[in-house]
Amino acid sequence: MSRIFSGIQPSGDLHIGNYLGAVKNWVALQGRFESLICIVDYHAITVAYEPQVLRDRTRDMAISLLASGIDPERAVLFVQSAVAEHTELAWIFNTLTPLGELERQTQFKDKSSRQESIPVGLLTYPVLQAADILLYKADLVPVGEDQLQHLELSREVARKWNARFSPDAPFFPEPKAEVTKTPRVMGLDGGAKMSKSLGNTVGLLEEPAAIWEKLKPAVTDPARVRRTDPGTPEVCNIYHLHKAFSPPETVQHVAAQCSTAGWGCIECKKVLFESMTKELTPIRERAAAIRADPATVKAVLRAGADKARAIARVTMREVKERMGFDP
Repeated sequence: MSRIFSGIQPSGDLHIGNYLGAVKNWVALQGRFESLICIVDYHAITVAYEPQVLRDRTRDMAISLLASGIDPERAVLFVQSAVAEHTELAWIFNTLTPLGELERQTQFKDKSSRQESIPVGLLTYPVLQAADILLYKADLVPVGEDQLQHLELSREVARKWNARFSPDAPFFPEPKAEVTKTPRVMGLDGGAKMSKSLGNTVGLLEEPAAIWEKLKPAVTDPARVRRTDPGTPEVCNIYHLHKAFSPPETVQHVAAQCSTAGWGCIECKKVLFESMTKELTPIRERAAAIRADPATVKAVLRAGADKARAIARVTMREVKERMGFDP
């Protein structure tokens, strides 16, 4: 069975951008592939943080993933820092990765431009990401469009290491991207990608009343100034959320009503709200039940780390042997 690796930062509860862009796809794939789902807490410390907040967010992320449908019987769910081999392999890859490759990474250029003092970890973030993936010899990595450049670096790292230390038969596979069906979910403000830092998200576990308060003012087709103006569904973020949450027949009806001005935007949002409520309510209820049983969450993460560690140790044993380290 082919193996996939997926990582997500512990930002607390998931928002619908995370859910549609990544987690929903992981749930679908876990029955078809050997799946490793990692809460990448080492990646989260490239910015200032409070230790207790990190602990809480790691636990909350695990709860959200389990509630969304990640099944510990079919996927390995674990926390990155529980497997020391991630950082060990990252240091090895640091010795092979050219500085220029890292400085050209789009996310580094974007994030570093907003910081006065740039931590080295922000620069080497994609090297750790490569170690996360290659440690488990993952064949596929489910990613959004914004992570394709980082994944290509992982492929390049695998090529460099193989060429130097395993020239006869590649040891590390070059992982392929499994781009999600909803690769980029835009924020409710109609601007950038949905992000907590921009305040344009809908939390996966938010109460329905809170979700509706966010949907009501959400940006739609800017050409619809008046209720009687026909719209263009393809340029409206609400329409794209319908495609993610509503059944196909509803999506078709929404498109027809929008393009003929049969509905106003608020009516369209009400139908979207109903579709979202139908899908998200069971997730919110499962999360509440899981949160009430913290011992089970800890047990799931501990068992997942044990399984991940067993794979990682085998990989590192052979890596170090091939590189000339004395076992």
